[in-house]
Amino acid sequence: MGMTDLTELQLLTELEPVVAENIDRHLRVAKNWNPHDYVPWDDGRDFAALGGEDWSVEQSPLSEVARVAMITNLLTEDNLPSYHRTIADNFTLDDAWGAWVGRWTAEENRHGIAMRDYLVATRSVDPVALEQDRMTHLELGVAAPDGFGGALNQVVYVSIQELATRISHRQTARVCDEPVADRLLKRIAADENLHMIFYRNITGAALDLAPDQTMEAIKKITTNFVMPGEGKPGFRRNGVLMVKHGIYDLRQHMDEVLKPIFKIWRVFDRDDLTARGEQARAELAEFMDQMEKNVIRFEESRARAVERERARAAKRGIDPEKVAAAG
Repeated sequence: MGMTDLTELQLLTELEPVVAENIDRHLRVAKNWNPHDYVPWDDGRDFAALGGEDWSVEQSPLSEVARVAMITNLLTEDNLPSYHRTIADNFTLDDAWGAWVGRWTAEENRHGIAMRDYLVATRSVDPVALEQDRMTHLELGVAAPDGFGGALNQVVYVSIQELATRISHRQTARVCDEPVADRLLKRIAADENLHMIFYRNITGAALDLAPDQTMEAIKKITTNFVMPGEGKPGFRRNGVLMVKHGIYDLRQHMDEVLKPIFKIWRVFDRDDLTARGEQARAELAEFMDQMEKNVIRFEESRARAVERERARAAKRGIDPEKVAAAG
């Protein structure tokens, strides 16, 4: 890093008025809501410990894909203590930054409460397995990888991650195909969108304040991005299933997350970079070109897999259209 870099304290101090302004904006547009209003309590009944019946898979109104997507999204929300610690450590709990950390944490906490209540009341998933997974996931926690600390890396990461989470919730609503889940997940997705806008605006201000430093953060986070569920129970298998069913895949990550955010940040149009910022931007452009090729390869291979499944189904006398709808 060169001599002209702003220190963490300078970055936090300079960006603090932007954070304050964006909290005010957020509070004007955010809708307060209550998790209990989104749960069909009438569907609930006692489990065996209280004299009722324990869960079995045929009680679930959801498809396997919808169950996996709901559990994956819920476990991602569950790790809130780790996220709170990470942003509290990398921002500060003083002034407007601290006010935001508290507000964001409180809003995020609603998501996990509402989703768990919905899943347990409707017997959509195995509550024992869900609780075991929650324990494992929270004991592991998530931490920013080495070299990813600092306010700039964090605001870039959460800008991208909040938008990815919003898309994942919306697509999960689609596969649940159930009106109450649809309403709940759309409500959560609307929150995630507001959170993304907050972080995206802070990053935009950081780009104006320290263009080279922020461009380097954008390049570093984008080229190493993983969702915060990495490492949770069944993450890889469940991730594959979610990709296969278009809940969150590489095409969405590129077209619906990275490109729109980069456009708003004017990543490829800025003229305020020095040689080192230009270098980071060139590496980012190369990464995006490669991603474009990977997306096309991935989509071709997914299409071939669907064709193979259809052919196998036809041989077994199953309607291939049903397989296509499922796959």
